[in-house]
Parts: sequence; C-alpha cells; structure tokens
Amino acid sequence: ILNSASYVASFNSKDICYKEGDIIANELKLMGYNMDYAPVLDILSNLQNTVIGNRAFGENAEEVSNLAIEVMKGIQDNGVISVVKHFPGHGDTSVDSHYGLPLVEKSLEELRQLEFILFENAIKNGADAIMVSHILLKNVDSENPATMSKIIISNILRESMGFKGVVIIDDMTMGAITQNYDIGEAAVKSIKAGVDIVLVCHGYDNEIKVITSIEESISNGTISEDRINESVYRILYLKDKYNLNNDNGSEVYNVESINTK
Repeated sequence: ILNSASYVASFNSKDICYKEGDIIANELKLMGYNMDYAPVLDILSNLQNTVIGNRAFGENAEEVSNLAIEVMKGIQDNGVISVVKHFPGHGDTSVDSHYGLPLVEKSLEELRQLEFILFENAIKNGADAIMVSHILLKNVDSENPATMSKIIISNILRESMGFKGVVIIDDMTMGAITQNYDIGEAAVKSIKAGVDIVLVCHGYDNEIKVITSIEESISNGTISEDRINESVYRILYLKDKYNLNNDNGSEVYNVESINTK
C-alpha cells in the first residue's frame, strides 16, 4: 500500500518521514482537525499480527523509533497534536483488540528491552500525548488490561518513564472491552488508573453510559475531584501549547501547495 507506514519506511529516510508528518498535519488543518492519532510506534515483531500490520514502520526498535519519531515531529511542527501509540506495545499480539482482548506474556524486563524503548525515545523527543491500548500484560498486571491498569499507566508510564503529557486510551467500544467489561465501569477504572481522555467512538448510548458513570463515580467519591482536575490541567496545558480555543476559526490554506508537497 503506497501510503502505509511500511512503504514510507522502505525508503529509510528521516527526511521523507518528517515530510509525511508535515503533509498529514496540513491536510488535517485544512479539514479543521487539530489532533492526529499517529504515528504508530509498535514494532512488527509478530508477522501474524493483523491489527498493526503495515501500520508499523518496521520490525526492529531502532528503525521504528528513528522513522516514526520524525513523523511525530513533522505533525507537531505544523501545529497538530500527535498522539503516539499503542503503549505499552501492540506489535507482538496475535488477537485484534477490535474484536477481543490480546494477551501478552512478556515480563516487565522483556518489555523494557524492546517495546518500551520506542515510547521512552518519543517522550525524550517531546511527545505530547500517548494512546494506551487494550492489552493484558499477564506478567505485569494480571487483572487489568493496560487501559485500566494503575501499574502500567501511573507507575510505569508516568513515574518510571517520566511522561507528563496527556494519556488517551483506545476506543472503549472495541471488542476487547465490550466483550469483557461493562463500558461505564471500564471508563471509571481507566480514570482511576490515571487516564486523561477516554475514547468512546461508537454509539450514543455508550457515550451517555460512560458520561453518567463518571459523574456518578465523582458524586459517590469513587473518583476524586482532584483526580479529574489533574487531567483537566493536562488537557488545558496541551490546548494552550497549540493555541487551541473555542473561538479558533478554520484558517485558509492553499490546497494546491499541499497537493504539490
């Protein structure tokens, strides 16, 4: 596929990857968007992986890190928020989290020696936001998928890896969640674990269920107002960094110049 990450990576050019981020950002701004859930930092270490596939920039940590981070920078430098994904690493899974809950049996040390390297490098290079995936790391937190795990989000990503930005979780209406959990309870657990933004991409009833569950959890003290405020401040800081506010109108862009790029 000519616009896939694997195709772009085949040129092994940081300059091309940066320019790809530049083009993506300008196309998105033309359509009125200010955030992109890209690039993918997953290493395609399992060739049977259908959910990541050609969205990966390669099969080894150095290649993926060098190229994907250039895409991230190209997006950021052109005024769009880049959300790197899928922490803690979706490249070695065989189950598609759109349909079921993937299980990863690697130890914490094994993850640190491969998957975590990409996200640590992204953080060092100024990642603003990270998306966490619905993956059960059996030997790290045997009870909760990463999106609901305080161990993975607060202890590892925030404390050990030093990430101060916005944490977003993958869509709560994916099969990994809906087939195994109540979507409202899952959203509450995610926020308690340290998540800032909960994605609910399909279904009005699902959205209302999640909003209601969060409101009720604050009312009954399950989630503290301080915990909510932590996320609010992170989000407001990021919006301010990119000069986003409710009064922003769509800028006028030269379509021909984007096409030329």
